[in-house]
Amino acid sequence: MQITSKNLYIVSTPIGNLEDITLRALEVLKKSDIILCEDTRQSIKLLNHYKIRKKLVSYHKFNERKKIASIIKYFNDGKILSLISDAGTPLLSDPGKLLVNECLTNNIKVTPIPGASSITAAMSVSGFKDQFLFYGFLPKTINELEKVLNSLSINNFTQVFFIPSKKINFYLKSFKKYFSGRKIVIAKEITKIHEEFYRDDINKLKMMNSSFKGELTVIV
Repeated sequence: MQITSKNLYIVSTPIGNLEDITLRALEVLKKSDIILCEDTRQSIKLLNHYKIRKKLVSYHKFNERKKIASIIKYFNDGKILSLISDAGTPLLSDPGKLLVNECLTNNIKVTPIPGASSITAAMSVSGFKDQFLFYGFLPKTINELEKVLNSLSINNFTQVFFIPSKKINFYLKSFKKYFSGRKIVIAKEITKIHEEFYRDDINKLKMMNSSFKGELTVIV
Protein backbone atom coordinates (compact mmCIF):
# COMPACT_ATOMS: atom_id res chain seq x y z
CA MET A 1 0.00 0.00 0.00
CA GLN A 2 1.36 3.39 -0.99
CA ILE A 3 0.90 5.95 1.77
CA THR A 4 1.16 9.52 0.56
CA SER A 5 0.81 13.13 1.65
CA LYS A 6 -2.15 15.20 0.37
CA ASN A 7 -4.22 12.33 1.73
CA LEU A 8 -6.14 12.24 5.02
CA TYR A 9 -6.36 8.69 6.35
CA ILE A 10 -9.44 7.96 8.47
CA VAL A 11 -8.15 5.11 10.63
CA SER A 12 -10.41 2.81 12.66
CA THR A 13 -8.97 1.74 16.00
CA PRO A 14 -10.03 -0.88 18.59
CA ILE A 15 -13.20 -0.33 20.61
CA GLY A 16 -11.74 -2.12 23.62
CA ASN A 17 -9.44 -5.06 22.94
CA LEU A 18 -6.21 -3.62 21.54
CA GLU A 19 -5.74 -6.65 19.28
CA ASP A 20 -8.73 -5.57 17.17
CA ILE A 21 -6.78 -3.44 14.72
CA THR A 22 -5.89 -4.22 11.12
CA LEU A 23 -2.38 -4.60 9.74
CA ARG A 24 -3.18 -1.84 7.27
CA ALA A 25 -4.20 0.52 10.08
CA LEU A 26 -0.92 -0.10 11.89
CA GLU A 27 1.04 0.50 8.69
CA VAL A 28 -0.69 3.85 8.13
CA LEU A 29 -0.13 4.97 11.73
CA LYS A 30 3.54 4.00 11.55
CA LYS A 31 4.05 6.05 8.39
CA SER A 32 2.02 9.07 9.48
CA ASP A 33 3.93 12.20 10.42
CA ILE A 34 1.01 13.46 12.48
CA ILE A 35 -1.89 11.59 14.09
CA LEU A 36 -4.97 13.67 14.89
CA CYS A 37 -6.83 12.28 17.90
CA GLU A 38 -9.59 13.20 20.37
CA ASP A 39 -7.62 12.61 23.56
CA THR A 40 -3.86 12.20 23.42
CA ARG A 41 -3.90 10.41 26.78
CA GLN A 42 -6.21 7.75 25.37
CA SER A 43 -4.52 7.37 21.98
CA ILE A 44 -1.01 7.05 23.43
CA LYS A 45 -2.05 3.78 25.08
CA LEU A 46 -2.71 2.23 21.67
CA LEU A 47 0.44 3.65 20.10
CA ASN A 48 2.61 2.51 23.01
CA HIS A 49 1.14 -0.98 22.77
CA TYR A 50 2.37 -1.22 19.18
CA LYS A 51 5.57 0.77 19.79
CA ILE A 52 4.53 3.58 17.45
CA ARG A 53 6.20 6.92 18.16
CA LYS A 54 4.48 9.71 16.26
CA LYS A 55 3.36 13.27 16.89
CA LEU A 56 -0.15 13.37 18.36
CA VAL A 57 -2.27 16.47 17.80
CA SER A 58 -5.43 16.97 19.83
CA TYR A 59 -8.49 17.31 17.59
CA HIS A 60 -11.92 17.18 19.21
CA LYS A 61 -15.38 18.76 19.04
CA PHE A 62 -14.32 21.78 21.11
CA ASN A 63 -11.37 22.81 18.93
CA GLU A 64 -12.01 21.27 15.51
CA ARG A 65 -13.05 24.49 13.79
CA LYS A 66 -10.04 26.54 14.92
CA LYS A 67 -7.63 23.69 14.11
CA ILE A 68 -8.65 23.43 10.45
CA ALA A 69 -6.22 26.03 9.08
CA SER A 70 -3.17 24.58 10.85
CA ILE A 71 -4.07 21.06 9.72
CA ILE A 72 -4.38 22.14 6.09
CA LYS A 73 -0.94 23.75 6.44
CA TYR A 74 0.47 20.36 7.50
CA PHE A 75 -0.79 18.93 4.21
CA ASN A 76 0.70 21.83 2.24
CA ASP A 77 4.02 21.14 3.98
CA GLY A 78 3.93 17.57 2.65
CA LYS A 79 3.09 15.84 5.92
CA ILE A 80 1.25 12.50 6.09
CA LEU A 81 -1.77 12.77 8.38
CA SER A 82 -4.19 10.27 9.86
CA LEU A 83 -7.26 10.81 12.01
CA ILE A 84 -8.35 8.47 14.79
CA SER A 85 -11.03 8.67 17.46
CA ASP A 86 -10.78 7.44 21.05
CA ALA A 87 -12.24 4.12 19.89
CA GLY A 88 -13.73 2.61 16.76
CA THR A 89 -14.42 4.22 13.41
CA PRO A 90 -13.96 8.02 13.29
CA LEU A 91 -16.75 10.46 12.36
CA LEU A 92 -19.57 8.18 13.59
CA SER A 93 -20.82 10.34 16.48
CA ASP A 94 -17.27 11.70 16.65
CA PRO A 95 -15.59 14.85 15.29
CA GLY A 96 -14.11 14.95 11.80
CA LYS A 97 -16.82 16.02 9.35
CA LEU A 98 -15.57 19.62 9.18
CA LEU A 99 -12.05 18.43 8.41
CA VAL A 100 -13.15 15.91 5.78
CA ASN A 101 -15.18 18.55 3.95
CA GLU A 102 -12.31 21.04 4.14
CA CYS A 103 -9.93 18.44 2.73
CA LEU A 104 -12.27 17.73 -0.16
CA THR A 105 -12.57 21.47 -0.84
CA ASN A 106 -8.76 21.69 -0.97
CA ASN A 107 -8.39 18.68 -3.27
CA ILE A 108 -6.93 16.56 -0.47
CA LYS A 109 -7.89 12.92 -0.85
CA VAL A 110 -9.72 11.24 2.05
CA THR A 111 -9.07 7.51 2.46
CA PRO A 112 -10.91 5.19 4.90
CA ILE A 113 -8.92 2.52 6.72
CA PRO A 114 -11.77 0.24 7.91
CA GLY A 115 -11.85 -1.62 11.19
CA ALA A 116 -13.69 -2.00 14.47
CA SER A 117 -17.07 -0.35 15.11
CA SER A 118 -19.37 -0.90 18.06
CA ILE A 119 -22.32 -0.33 15.72
CA THR A 120 -21.65 -3.29 13.45
CA ALA A 121 -20.24 -5.41 16.29
CA ALA A 122 -23.44 -5.07 18.31
CA MET A 123 -25.67 -5.50 15.26
CA SER A 124 -23.90 -8.71 14.28
CA VAL A 125 -24.94 -10.45 17.52
CA SER A 126 -28.32 -8.79 18.01
CA GLY A 127 -30.38 -11.29 16.05
CA PHE A 128 -32.41 -8.37 14.68
CA LYS A 129 -33.08 -7.68 10.99
CA ASP A 130 -30.13 -6.01 9.31
CA GLN A 131 -32.01 -3.07 7.81
CA PHE A 132 -31.05 -0.62 10.51
CA LEU A 133 -30.92 3.08 11.32
CA PHE A 134 -27.96 4.42 13.26
CA TYR A 135 -28.98 7.50 15.23
CA GLY A 136 -26.06 7.95 17.62
CA PHE A 137 -26.48 10.04 20.77
CA LEU A 138 -30.03 11.04 21.67
CA PRO A 139 -31.05 14.49 23.03
CA LYS A 140 -30.38 15.09 26.71
CA THR A 141 -33.62 16.91 27.59
CA ILE A 142 -36.94 15.10 27.95
CA ASN A 143 -38.84 17.43 25.58
CA GLU A 144 -36.35 17.04 22.74
CA LEU A 145 -35.97 13.32 23.44
CA GLU A 146 -39.70 12.68 23.18
CA LYS A 147 -39.89 14.58 19.88
CA VAL A 148 -37.14 12.41 18.42
CA LEU A 149 -38.49 9.11 19.75
CA ASN A 150 -42.00 9.95 18.58
CA SER A 151 -40.61 10.34 15.05
CA LEU A 152 -38.42 7.23 15.23
CA SER A 153 -41.13 5.01 16.70
CA ILE A 154 -43.18 5.01 13.49
CA ASN A 155 -40.55 3.14 11.42
CA ASN A 156 -39.90 -0.59 11.55
CA PHE A 157 -36.14 -0.56 11.04
CA THR A 158 -33.78 -1.81 13.72
CA GLN A 159 -32.42 1.29 15.48
CA VAL A 160 -29.01 1.78 17.06
CA PHE A 161 -28.17 4.37 19.72
CA PHE A 162 -25.17 5.41 21.81
CA ILE A 163 -26.15 6.07 25.42
CA PRO A 164 -23.93 7.23 28.32
CA SER A 165 -24.07 4.44 30.90
CA LYS A 166 -24.96 6.81 33.74
CA LYS A 167 -28.07 7.96 31.84
CA ILE A 168 -29.38 4.54 30.75
CA ASN A 169 -32.42 4.55 33.03
CA PHE A 170 -33.42 8.03 31.89
CA TYR A 171 -33.58 6.79 28.30
CA LEU A 172 -35.12 3.40 29.12
CA LYS A 173 -38.17 5.11 30.62
CA SER A 174 -38.84 6.86 27.31
CA PHE A 175 -38.05 3.71 25.31
CA LYS A 176 -40.75 1.88 27.22
CA LYS A 177 -43.21 4.59 26.23
CA TYR A 178 -42.32 4.92 22.55
CA PHE A 179 -41.01 1.45 21.64
CA SER A 180 -43.55 -0.67 23.53
CA GLY A 181 -43.80 -4.20 22.14
CA ARG A 182 -40.28 -4.21 20.66
CA LYS A 183 -37.15 -6.04 21.74
CA ILE A 184 -33.95 -4.45 23.01
CA VAL A 185 -30.27 -5.37 23.23
CA ILE A 186 -27.95 -3.39 25.49
CA ALA A 187 -24.29 -3.98 24.64
CA LYS A 188 -21.85 -3.20 27.45
CA GLU A 189 -18.03 -2.98 27.13
CA ILE A 190 -17.87 -4.76 23.76
CA THR A 191 -14.59 -6.73 23.30
CA LYS A 192 -13.48 -6.00 26.87
CA ILE A 193 -13.17 -8.40 29.83
CA HIS A 194 -16.59 -7.46 31.23
CA GLU A 195 -18.41 -7.57 27.88
CA GLU A 196 -22.12 -8.33 28.31
CA PHE A 197 -25.27 -8.25 26.18
CA TYR A 198 -28.60 -7.72 27.90
CA ARG A 199 -31.58 -8.93 25.86
CA ASP A 200 -35.25 -8.52 26.72
CA ASP A 201 -38.66 -7.26 25.63
CA ILE A 202 -38.76 -3.54 26.30
CA ASN A 203 -41.99 -3.89 28.27
CA LYS A 204 -40.40 -6.45 30.59
CA LEU A 205 -37.04 -4.75 30.98
CA LYS A 206 -36.33 -3.49 34.47
CA MET A 207 -34.31 -0.40 35.29
CA MET A 208 -30.58 -1.05 35.46
CA ASN A 209 -28.96 -1.25 38.92
CA SER A 210 -25.42 -2.07 37.80
CA SER A 211 -22.73 0.58 37.81
CA PHE A 212 -21.95 0.53 34.09
CA LYS A 213 -18.96 2.35 32.65
CA GLY A 214 -18.46 4.30 29.45
CA GLU A 215 -20.92 4.32 26.58
CA LEU A 216 -23.50 1.65 25.85
CA THR A 217 -24.59 0.58 22.38
CA VAL A 218 -28.34 0.05 22.50
CA ILE A 219 -30.34 -1.65 19.75
CA VAL A 220 -34.13 -1.62 19.45
